[in-house]
Amino acid sequence: MHTRWNSLWIWAGLCVGLCSPVFATVQITQFAMSKTSPQTIGTSIIFVGEATDSNPGPLTFQFNVAPPGGSLALVKDFNVGVLSSGVWYSQGFNWFPTGIEGTYQIQVVAKDFTSGESTSQTISYTINPLVTGSTPVVVSTANTLVALFSAPSCPAGSAMRVSFQQQSQATPATTTNYVKCHPPNTMTYEIAGMYPSTAYNMYSQTDTGGVVTNGPTVTFTTGALPTGTAVPIPTFTTGIPPGAHTDKVEKMLLLDPIQFGGEPFYADVAADLSGNVMWYYYALPPQSIILTRPLQGGGMLTIQSGAVWNTVTTKSQLLRQIDLAGHIVRETNTGIIQQELLALGATDAGPCSAIASPPPVGAACLGAFHHESIQTLPNGQTALLADIEKIFPADTQNSNTLPVDIVGDIIIILDTNWQVVWYFDTFQHDGGAPQLSIDRAAVLGETCSANQQGCPHIFLVGSSQIEPKANDWLHANSLYYWPQEGDIIWSSRNQDWVMKIDYKNGKGTGNILWRMGVGGDFTFNNVNNDPYPWFSHQHDVGLEKKGAGPMSLFDNGDTRVAQNGGDNRGMALTVDESTMQVTPVLSQSLGVYAPADGSAQLLSNGDYFFLPATVLVGLSNQYSYSIEIFPTAGTVNGTQVLNIQGANSYRAWQMPNLYEPPTT
Repeated sequence: MHTRWNSLWIWAGLCVGLCSPVFATVQITQFAMSKTSPQTIGTSIIFVGEATDSNPGPLTFQFNVAPPGGSLALVKDFNVGVLSSGVWYSQGFNWFPTGIEGTYQIQVVAKDFTSGESTSQTISYTINPLVTGSTPVVVSTANTLVALFSAPSCPAGSAMRVSFQQQSQATPATTTNYVKCHPPNTMTYEIAGMYPSTAYNMYSQTDTGGVVTNGPTVTFTTGALPTGTAVPIPTFTTGIPPGAHTDKVEKMLLLDPIQFGGEPFYADVAADLSGNVMWYYYALPPQSIILTRPLQGGGMLTIQSGAVWNTVTTKSQLLRQIDLAGHIVRETNTGIIQQELLALGATDAGPCSAIASPPPVGAACLGAFHHESIQTLPNGQTALLADIEKIFPADTQNSNTLPVDIVGDIIIILDTNWQVVWYFDTFQHDGGAPQLSIDRAAVLGETCSANQQGCPHIFLVGSSQIEPKANDWLHANSLYYWPQEGDIIWSSRNQDWVMKIDYKNGKGTGNILWRMGVGGDFTFNNVNNDPYPWFSHQHDVGLEKKGAGPMSLFDNGDTRVAQNGGDNRGMALTVDESTMQVTPVLSQSLGVYAPADGSAQLLSNGDYFFLPATVLVGLSNQYSYSIEIFPTAGTVNGTQVLNIQGANSYRAWQMPNLYEPPTT
């Protein structure tokens, strides 16, 4: 292996041969791995591809994995490699197998997107079971609060889960999700949601035709919670502790701390309703991760920073699914998403590096992922948000005498292999009602500079022939899939609007069906005579009860506060599309003001959870407040029955455990 990589990897790469004929333009010269086959379930193995390209490049690399007897599936999509002395080196693919034992197929693909040429190499890699006898095995992971539990095989047609509980039985047992048995292979689970330095009993539960059989009990003691700056864990202060009206089922908080300048970048954490940490996730190098959604059965969707095709910024360029131990399950990036969108005809979504300076009027590009990704679409499809910059003529949106960079959004739908299958480009709907109007500027006139906190990286400003700041036109911040209708609800913070897109599971028109908010298509049934009844600069909009409603949202209230003063509100609305009217079920002041970010959620007992996320306390300290509201019958108000102060956060969820997140 090249000396550059010898300095980065302390292991010697194992060459597994060439895979291209000598006349090919792109050749894989080496497929290296940190550990030779076989290895055991739960072992971390790093793969690196090396290739040459007679074209100028750049050369990109993709990694795919097939389980024993299965098909290849994407785990790390095409990302640009590093060129050194004529050889292209892929970024490392870190594989942490927790599935079944057997022989896997690991594939690396090298592709030059300029020439269109590609080649691949596939190797076999054997993974051995953790458990070989009749007693389960439980081992630690790199995360001190996460264990790996492996049980012997269970009968075909049955399903297995794991139950774990403190040995002191101070808290009720937690169970993982059920997984179908796949004999003769063993069953492996990540166990998470445990207190630090605490002993637990664990055992499997096998459901065969409704009869549940418990397996042998094994014990595991978690490690200590990390301290210091290596993994900075946020702390919590309880203002109102759990009480008689606090939800007893959804007894865990999952929070996504986020910093706007300054260190430390706190770890994502889960805690009980007294603020005791039970799980954490931290990525190196330190970065402000956006934890967009927890997933059913465990794991998270995240937006992270990292090296990609463009060399200008690493900010929010990666979409990653992680497991509960923090290992990357699969990954895509802005560069390959741009290529896939261009192939679908999305003319506004190409790479920003391809645009000349100064950018001409009409030039547009996709910059970064932001705010949201969800995986509640049919068949496990994923929806996510990215920003688009586009240059418009002078005098657009009250600009001066120069063309102006306007920041819009694109909603991207990925299939189960994380390939783009559908998109919604806001600039294709900017002609005015009943769609959007490019002349309706951000309500509060928001703009973005090149490196402004709270904005994506801005690529198309900096020339003296373009307005020095970009207009932050829409600032979309949440997506919701409406299962009854197959449509998509999205929230535009800077328009003070919630909008519905005619998606129809990929078969709709792609048009905007309605716009909700001040100046939109609905009237507000102001039952409590509120002087400013509508939400503004809202976050986390979704229809509760799997689309049945009500619509919950966090009302930051920036427009209302700018006019009248006041605080954030927690809101829930009934939506009548036949009369085009909304009626408040809840509209409760939360007693604090966070101008950005926030969460809203209906809980199992009928209470509501809200997160004022960036509350300024004193001159410079920002905090979030996890607040549960007990509604007062016959009113649109309620009482706080939980209030926990924590680190400044983007979003949070109240949930039973890490395996059963809310679906909104």
